[in-house]
Amino acid sequence: MPDRLSREERSAHMRRIRKANTNPELIVRRAAHRLGYRFRLHRQDLPGTPDLVFPRLRKVILVHGCFWHQHDACRLARKPKSRLDYWLPKLRRNTERDMEATAMLKRLGWDVLVLWECETASSDAIAIRIYSFLTG
Repeated sequence: MPDRLSREERSAHMRRIRKANTNPELIVRRAAHRLGYRFRLHRQDLPGTPDLVFPRLRKVILVHGCFWHQHDACRLARKPKSRLDYWLPKLRRNTERDMEATAMLKRLGWDVLVLWECETASSDAIAIRIYSFLTG
């Protein structure tokens, strides 16, 4: 199997990557729902379009993919090996945009919890974090 994908194969692969309703997000949504919480999804009127919004509590949960949002010291957040002139600025912009959105949400009076893709491996641990955040 070749190490590099053709341009068409890479394009097809990238098209399959979703912005919303990702597996980590679905895990977080199921955990919050099992805890008895109801929420709104992807509120576009809020900075960063939070994944889960709990309006009555003024709390939001952002579910970040480790690669796309460059989770520090995470094996899933590996740096690309090719086209660094494209990927590094793109990933840097993503992290900058995340920080700006979080700061704006906090200025608007929202509490923010960021959950990472790698953390969703344990649904029990995620449920505990969500419960602590929403009750605290």
